[in-house]
Amino acid sequence: MLNNFVMPDLIPALPEIFLLAMTCVILLADLLVGKTHRSVVPLLSVSTLLFCGAITFFTADGHSVLTFSNMFVDDLLSDFLKLLTYGAVIVMLVYSRSYLKARNLDKSEFYLLVLFATLGMMVMISANHLLTIYLGVELLSLSLYALVAIDRDSARATEAAMKYFVLGALASGLLLYGMSMLYGASGTLQIDVIAREIYEGDYNHTVMLLGLVFIVAGLAFKLGVVPFHMWIPDVYEGAPTAVTLFIASAPKLAGFAIVMRLLVSGMFELAPQWQTMLLLLAVLSIGLGNLAAIAQSNIKRMLAYSAISHMGFMVLALTAGVVAGDRAYALSAYTSAMYYTIAYVLMSLASFGMILLLSRAGHEAENLDDFKGLNKRSPWFAAIMLVLMFSMAGIPFFIGFFAKFSVLTVIVAARHVGVAVFAVLFSLIGAFYYLRVVKLMYFDAPLDHAPIEATLPFRVLLSANGIAIALLGLFPQFVIVPCLVALRLSLGA
Repeated sequence: MLNNFVMPDLIPALPEIFLLAMTCVILLADLLVGKTHRSVVPLLSVSTLLFCGAITFFTADGHSVLTFSNMFVDDLLSDFLKLLTYGAVIVMLVYSRSYLKARNLDKSEFYLLVLFATLGMMVMISANHLLTIYLGVELLSLSLYALVAIDRDSARATEAAMKYFVLGALASGLLLYGMSMLYGASGTLQIDVIAREIYEGDYNHTVMLLGLVFIVAGLAFKLGVVPFHMWIPDVYEGAPTAVTLFIASAPKLAGFAIVMRLLVSGMFELAPQWQTMLLLLAVLSIGLGNLAAIAQSNIKRMLAYSAISHMGFMVLALTAGVVAGDRAYALSAYTSAMYYTIAYVLMSLASFGMILLLSRAGHEAENLDDFKGLNKRSPWFAAIMLVLMFSMAGIPFFIGFFAKFSVLTVIVAARHVGVAVFAVLFSLIGAFYYLRVVKLMYFDAPLDHAPIEATLPFRVLLSANGIAIALLGLFPQFVIVPCLVALRLSLGA
């Protein structure tokens, strides 16, 4: 057996190898410096992610490279999504530092779990094998379960972690069962080989379609779309806001990646079947997400239901790839879905960043009333929150508007005009709860007159985040074109 061993090419997986090695180094460094130099671990964590970004950027050449017995792929899509993931995690770490210190949660465990979760996302993004996908999903999920419960003195956080763990285990079981059916139907675990078997028709149709149903159910849970959304509001509300910020941002990029790997790369020939399932999930998510958000007084729960609605829009774009057997729409549909995901991650980072900004020691700015009179306390940050709410509501000319517009364009092109009208109507309904926040900021008297305290990096980064949401709405091509190129070169579209 040893004579048959072929040394894999390690260069495509160099960012993952470096991140894993540095995580171990950071763990040892924390043991050495102890509690005397608390800033060492966060500084090393951010430096590690920056270095991973440099490795990914300078090793990207636009070609698809397979390694580890074709279980791992390095292509332009994976490189682009990894760079976005590093950026989202770094922003989250900067936003979270003051919040964690004020609650005595600024421990090495938080940063180590975040790095392990990031490694899981990277593995998911580059997976070309069902086992690799499952390995990445579990590494991410287990890290998130622990992060939700990191405040051991909070009964609410512990309850949220238990709910997340139980429902997450159920979803992982569905995903794994679906993968086992794919293996039974095709005789392989390799995604590109599964795609070839389906193309040639050399598989058990009944078992394959049953497997597809379980796969879609597992993916729907990871994305948080109806009817697999039950965990989202409770986890968003119960977890510390810094952890909620993490869950609401970077994992969405990894979720998009495994949807592309499994459904588009692996089962594109079955697109009519999975597009029908996703269409139902998308319509339910847009409807329920917007309606349920109206009744919320807790802004984290409001943003949770908002996330369900936004993921519904992203999934909706995926349903427009194949129209009556015509695949000409695929590239534009998947580009719209990717653009929407990136737009949502940007908006989510800034939204939860605003909640962290208004929180302080002994006070969680979780209720809508905490935003009352924000314009009188800080006109600049009130303006940023205004941009965020307008963007999430899909009001021109912010990135959220063009993200929704691109999805609606491909949906109309796919002849789902009724669904497009439904999505527009519920977006108008959803505008109510976003504009309610604007009304509270500008027309109500402040309940809290305490000065807004934040570090200079926090203020600069949050300001840059808000400005990016405004400018990328005016110049959407700076996001759309890289998405288009990455998908075209990676999917061979």
